Amino acid sequence: MLQNDSLTGSSVLSKEEIIDDYRLACESRQVSLLGRKDTMGGRSKFGIFGDGKEVAQIALSKVFQPGDFRSGYYRDQTIEAAVGNLTWQQFFAQMYAHADLEHEPNTGGRSMNGHFSTRWVDENGDWLDQTQLYNSVCDISSTAGQIPRSVGLGYASKLFRENAELHDMTTFSRNGNEVVFATIGDASTSQGMFWEAMNAAGVLQIPLIVSVWDDGYGISVPVEYQTTKGSISKALGGLQRNEDGEGIEILTVNGWDYPALVETYQKAAKISREQHVPVLVHVTELTQPQGHSTSGSHERYKSKQRLAWEREHDCNVRFRDWILKNGYATDDELEQIEAESKERALSERNEAWQAYRKELDKEYVETIRLLQDVAQASTSTAEINNAILELQKTYLPVRRDMIAVVRKVLRIVGKEENSEKRTLQAFLQDNLKANKERFNTHLYSETRYSPMLVEPVSPIFSDNSPTVDGREVIRTYFDALFAKDPRVVALGEDIGFIGDVNQGFAGLQEKYGEVRITDTGIRETTIIGQGIGMAMRGLRPIVEIQYFDYIYYALATLTDDLASLRYRTAGGQCAPLIIRTRGHRLEGIWHSGSPMGTMLSSLRGLHVVVPRNFTQAAGFYNTLMKGDDPALIVEPLNSYRQKEILPDNVGDYYIPLGQPEILREGNDVTIVTYGSMCRIVMEAASQLQHSGIEVEVIDVQTLLPFDVDNRIVESIKKTNRVIFADEDLPGSASGFMMQQVLEKQQAYRWLDSAPVTIAAKDHRPPYGSDGDYFSKPNMDDIFETVYEIMREAAPDKYPELFNV
Repeated sequence: MLQNDSLTGSSVLSKEEIIDDYRLACESRQVSLLGRKDTMGGRSKFGIFGDGKEVAQIALSKVFQPGDFRSGYYRDQTIEAAVGNLTWQQFFAQMYAHADLEHEPNTGGRSMNGHFSTRWVDENGDWLDQTQLYNSVCDISSTAGQIPRSVGLGYASKLFRENAELHDMTTFSRNGNEVVFATIGDASTSQGMFWEAMNAAGVLQIPLIVSVWDDGYGISVPVEYQTTKGSISKALGGLQRNEDGEGIEILTVNGWDYPALVETYQKAAKISREQHVPVLVHVTELTQPQGHSTSGSHERYKSKQRLAWEREHDCNVRFRDWILKNGYATDDELEQIEAESKERALSERNEAWQAYRKELDKEYVETIRLLQDVAQASTSTAEINNAILELQKTYLPVRRDMIAVVRKVLRIVGKEENSEKRTLQAFLQDNLKANKERFNTHLYSETRYSPMLVEPVSPIFSDNSPTVDGREVIRTYFDALFAKDPRVVALGEDIGFIGDVNQGFAGLQEKYGEVRITDTGIRETTIIGQGIGMAMRGLRPIVEIQYFDYIYYALATLTDDLASLRYRTAGGQCAPLIIRTRGHRLEGIWHSGSPMGTMLSSLRGLHVVVPRNFTQAAGFYNTLMKGDDPALIVEPLNSYRQKEILPDNVGDYYIPLGQPEILREGNDVTIVTYGSMCRIVMEAASQLQHSGIEVEVIDVQTLLPFDVDNRIVESIKKTNRVIFADEDLPGSASGFMMQQVLEKQQAYRWLDSAPVTIAAKDHRPPYGSDGDYFSKPNMDDIFETVYEIMREAAPDKYPELFNV
C-alpha cells in the first residue's frame, strides 16, 4: 500500500489539504452521477463527464499557477473546480444550456457540458490581466483538436522570455514562466495532429505539459487497436530527451496513485516551467465508472472482469483506502464527507435547475396568456385552443416550443385584425430579437476594436513613387509593420532565411531576428495552432500557409477552433490571427486550386480577403492588424513580379473590409469578380469595347464580409445584366456571390437577362498551359459569355460569333 513518505520533502501534503482533495474528488464524482441522471431524465440533452479522472486532475491543479493555461477537453471538470474556475451550479447550468452568462459564463449556453473557458476579454473588447487568471481555453469536442493551439500557447511563453521587446507586456506574461497544461484522452492520441504537435513541441522546446488520461478505451475500441505497443508513452519513446539531443520528457504514473500523481506533476511542472521543456505525462489505469457518455452503457463492450477491475481501481476508491491506511481520517469521517458531497451536489443541481427554469417558466405563463387572449378574440378558437393544449402537454417546455406555437397560431389567425393579434405579433418580434442576442451574436467582433470600424485611409502616390514588383510592395509593408509593433510575429515554411518562396519577407529575418520571423517544418496544422495560441496571448501573429491548397491540412483546426472561438464563448475569448497564403492561376493539379467554396462554408468567423494586387493587400493587412478578428488573406500568386506603384504611405493606409471597388465603369453588363480574375476580366472588357459593349467590372475585394453597403445592386440597376466570375469550381464562390447579390440585395428585380456564372471545370486543371486554358476561365471565355448575353438581347446588333 502506498505510503505518504513516498512523497519528496518539498511535496509533503498536510492532513487538511489531503482531506480537502478527497472532498473535491467526491463532489466531482457526485455531479457526474447526477449529470447522467439529469440527461436520462430529460433535463439535459447530453452528458459527458470526468468521473474516473478526479485524483489525477486534483494533482495537476496543485501546480497550475495564475497565468498558466489549460488547453483540454470535456473531461476536465475537476481541474476547473480545483482552481476556482467552475462552480457546480455553473456545471449544471451548462448541462441545461442556460443561455445566460451570469449563470453559465463558460459559453453562455452555446456548448454542451464539459466545455469550459475563462473569459479573458471583457464586454468592451479589452484584454483582462491573464497573469491573474487560471486561463482555460474554450474546449472543443473534436478529438485532439485542442492540441495544435497548445503548441502556440506554449510558444508564446518562449517568445515572452526570449524577446526583450515583449517584457513590458506584463498583463500577458511574467517573463515567459507560464506553463500550458494540455489534456487528451488516450484514444485521441491516434489523431495525426497529436503526433504533429508533439514533434513540433520537441523541436520548439516550449513549456507544454500534455496529460494523457488513459482509461484503455476510445468509446468501445480498446487501446490495442489504437496505439503501437498499447502505450502512448512507449510509442513516443523516440522523442525522449537524452544526452544526444533535445526532445520531450516522458513521465508515466498510475491514475489511482495519489502521492505519485502529486509528485509526478510537481516534477513535470518544475522541468517545463524552468527549462521550457515539453513533458508528456501518461496517466495510466484510469477508469470510466459510467462509460464514455450518456449515449450508451459501457457494459455493452466491457467484460465482467474488466468492469470488476475498474471498480477495484477506481481512483476515488483507492484514494479513500490510502487515506485510511495512513491514518488521515477515520471511516466515519470519510462517510460524512461523502454524504456531505452528495448533499452539496444535489443542492447545487437544484439551485441551477431553478435558476434555469425561473425565466423560462415566466415566459411560458406569458405565452399561454397571450395565446388564450388571441383564442378568445379569434374566429378559429377551437384550432388555437388545440395548439395551446399542445404546448401545455409539452414536458419541460423551452423557448423553441413556445415560439413555435406562437408562430403556428399567427398562421391560423391569418388575415384577422384585432389588438390581441397585434400584441402577440409584438411579443413574437421581441422574443426573436432576444433570442438572436442569445444565440446568433459574437461570430465576429462587436467591440470598438472590430476591423469593420477601422477608418479608411487611401494610399498616396506622387511623382516620386517608384514602380516596383508586387513582392517589393508587400515586403516594404511588412518591414514597416515589424518596425512599429513588437507584438507582430511571422512564421511559416521558408518564410525566414530565404524570405518566403516569393520574397515577401526577403531580408527581414536578418533585420528583426529569428525570434520574430521564423521558419517552420512542413506541418500546416500546428502552424495554424501555433498562430492561434500566440494570438490568444496578446501577440499579433501572421502565419503562412505556403500554397492555398495546403490549407486542407489545417482545415479542422481552422473551422473547429479558430473560426468558432468568439462565438462559442459568447464574446469571452478571441484570437486575432492573420493567415497569409497565396493562390489562383498557377498551372497544374497541385498548387493551382482556389478552394473558395470550402473556405466560405468552413470559415464563418474569419474575414476572407482576396486582394487583386499587393497595394490592396498591404492596406488590408493594416486594417486587420488594427482590429481584433482573425482573417485569411489570399495573395494573388501571379502578381509577385507584376509591376505596381509603391505608395508613399506604405504602412499607414487602411483599406476597408466589405467595400467593393469599381475598376471599370460600363452600362451594358456588370461583372463581379475578385483576386487574380480581375486582370483577366479587365482584359476581356477592353476587347469587348471594340465590339461596342461596355462592361462594368467590380472587384469585391473581400468575400467575408461581402459588399456591406450593397454597391453591386446599384451597378445592376444601371446595366440590368450580371455575371459572377470565379476560378473555383462551379457553384462555389460564384454561387455565393450570386446568392448575396440576387437574394440578399434583391438584385433579381433589376435583371433583363438571366444571371450567369463563370467558373472552372469540375476537375483540377491539368499540368501545362493547355490544360490551364481548357480548364479555367480565360479571357476568351469571358468575352464570349458577355457577347452571348448581349446578342440574346439584341441579335441584330451582335451577330453570331461562331456558326457551329
